[in-house]
Amino acid sequence: MEPILIVHGGAGDITEARVPGKFTGVKKAVREGFKVLSDGGSVLDAVEKAVCSMELDDNFNAGYGSVLNIEGYIEMEASIMHGKDLKAGCCTLIKGIMHPISVARRVMEKTNHTFLGGENAMEFARRENFELLPPDSLITENAKRALEEFKENQKKGVDTTFARTELDKTEPNGTGTVGAVAIDREGNIAVATSTGGITGKVAGRIGDTPILGAGTYADNEIGGVSTTGHGETLMRFNAAQRILQKISCHNMSAQEATEAALKEMTARLVGTGGAITIDKKGQIGIYFTSKRMAWAYIKGNELHYGINAGEDFSENTTEK
Repeated sequence: MEPILIVHGGAGDITEARVPGKFTGVKKAVREGFKVLSDGGSVLDAVEKAVCSMELDDNFNAGYGSVLNIEGYIEMEASIMHGKDLKAGCCTLIKGIMHPISVARRVMEKTNHTFLGGENAMEFARRENFELLPPDSLITENAKRALEEFKENQKKGVDTTFARTELDKTEPNGTGTVGAVAIDREGNIAVATSTGGITGKVAGRIGDTPILGAGTYADNEIGGVSTTGHGETLMRFNAAQRILQKISCHNMSAQEATEAALKEMTARLVGTGGAITIDKKGQIGIYFTSKRMAWAYIKGNELHYGINAGEDFSENTTEK
């Protein structure tokens, strides 16, 4: 099996001005994650590394640069899963920690549980010696402006149910939920997803990202999926699991399954989204019903990336 790593940096109405930053970020993340695989590291290490890279980049809505809730502070969430034994770690309502994805992995490896949230998740992180940053240290000026715009639209009576979905994920601060899927030479699959949620969300709101089967799922016998987009829609449709079901029960390729499931989701529930998929054969699926989704993958000596529908740029992995 040829090792593969694929990442996404969020789906939504990404403006042309934000495209270069998106490309730089996803290409950097996929290179860092793939290096872990090529150096003999585990798929878990690879997807965590890729997501950590994007959690440090304010082009994305995860870690630094996460969007603000209606109260003006950040609440983040993440999940990670290993397809070999179906072990997983999820966390939500995380505050002041640069890498929620690492908290999720620690939940998987250091507890007998799968999902921790709120103050108990924060207490767990403290015990595990995660650095707790000042409350405003992850807040960017762009995130502040996005919340101000959200509140102004509310005052004007603008319906924010879906209208702000893409803005929350990607505009005007150019951010987006992040995720990574990897498969190694032995066919082991891992998935990681991390987000700051949606601008103007009610404090305590939980999205699809930390929910297994909605935002993240990995199973060596089928494949792995990470999703992005309107969280409520992805949750209600159980998007990641729907994609894998189409692979396992309907004999679809990774691409066919990803495309079919997301089209069905948007047709039925209106909300848009995207997903990246790798099946057990090492086939790749990339699709989104939103205007744009930043993605990149490495397979062999080629790095592929894109952001618009039908787009696929490539470069040699030895290029800078």
